[in-house]
Amino acid sequence: MSGFVDEAQLHVKAGDGGAGAVAMRREAHVDKGGPDGGDGGRGGSVWLVATTNQSSLLPFRDHPHRGAENGVHGGGKKMHGARGKDIEVPVPVGTRVRQSDGTIMADLANAGDRWMAGEGGRGGRGNASFLANNRRAPTFAEQGEKGHEEWYDLELALVADVALVGYPNVGKSTLISRISAAKPKIADYPFTTLEPHLGVVRADDDHNFTVADIPGLVEGAAEGKGLGHQFLRHITRARALVILVELDPVTGVSPAEQQRVLIDELRRYQPDLLDRPRLVVGSKSDMVPDEFLPRTVNVETFDRAELAAEAAADAAAAAEADSDEEEFRPDLVISAITGQGITSLVGRLATMVDGARTAEPEADGTIVIHRPLPEGFTVEKIGDGEFAVLGKAAERAVALNDLTTDEAADYVQSRLKRIGVDRALAKAGARDGDTVHIAEMSFIWYRDQPEFIGQPTSRRRRR
Repeated sequence: MSGFVDEAQLHVKAGDGGAGAVAMRREAHVDKGGPDGGDGGRGGSVWLVATTNQSSLLPFRDHPHRGAENGVHGGGKKMHGARGKDIEVPVPVGTRVRQSDGTIMADLANAGDRWMAGEGGRGGRGNASFLANNRRAPTFAEQGEKGHEEWYDLELALVADVALVGYPNVGKSTLISRISAAKPKIADYPFTTLEPHLGVVRADDDHNFTVADIPGLVEGAAEGKGLGHQFLRHITRARALVILVELDPVTGVSPAEQQRVLIDELRRYQPDLLDRPRLVVGSKSDMVPDEFLPRTVNVETFDRAELAAEAAADAAAAAEADSDEEEFRPDLVISAITGQGITSLVGRLATMVDGARTAEPEADGTIVIHRPLPEGFTVEKIGDGEFAVLGKAAERAVALNDLTTDEAADYVQSRLKRIGVDRALAKAGARDGDTVHIAEMSFIWYRDQPEFIGQPTSRRRRR
């Protein structure tokens, strides 16, 4: 069974807030002590944290659930409940988080990046918080909010300095095993590599960089042919690309055609990949007689702008020329078996990576949330004479432990009116006698006098 997993699901359940307490002071020699119920504690939140100590999403494949602690309920004597502990969920650097509709919520591209995947519910207020001039002995308190709960899709895009791109069986695994300590599976048949491998290359005492061996691409990979999308995703973060072309292809696809197809697939998947520094490298030179080896391009500069212009020119030429007639001129010819060109390749890659790193802005650890959780509320008509009010603001207004008392109903009515629910219902077309649902509470709506239903002792509220 493979130990590398780059797609998984995650279910987060943040902690529920603790309920507020209803209590009255009952002490000797204390006349009319009044309410002293404490507030409930906030529920713990679920955080995703990018770490280099994890290289796969394997921990989520069979165990996708992660949850934080609930807040503790409040108590008498204004004792506030303890807050639930947050939970930190480690994920590999390069993890993207998507909602079920495909929306990217967070991209944890750097070690230490943090994103709140589930916010803990707010603790409910105790009855001491509801003391007012017209409410001297409140007998109700707030319930704690439910913690955020959601399923997410996780996908991992490897973070590497260099990505090796090529057809199946062109020698990518052999090359990465030659220039690094990585030991991928190597065999003489296509699709030996079914998962990407990372290797650390030490060019000299001051220059180290990482190389990713991407499983072989085929024509149509940009549209998902084979496992195209899974493989191409791991190229998107690479600072530089190596287009590895087999000089003596057993598949019958000429080197020029291999290059054309690979560059075209990169362009179709993500056009800006062609703006990155890249080398076209002919592999397995030991299989071709010296007199038949292609001429190489003498690349002495790795200026980012020049490489981008050269890449665009190469792509345009490849699109216009017939692949059978086009002369294949790689930047370098190598053999991972004999070692030909390996030292030169490592040196050039080190120069390219250094240039790309210098051109990048420093990461500040900021995570952009593409769709913040909405505040406020909305009104939806869900049937004939039936409406639903959605949103935290409205749910908080009705989250009391007892709605059967007049003072609690008065409080809810005034709070809903204050945040604009009455006005929004009227605008949405609600009429006297219609049913309105907010969270787990339902009531018959009248403009100035809601009638709460569904409670153990429901009754029409008096004026």
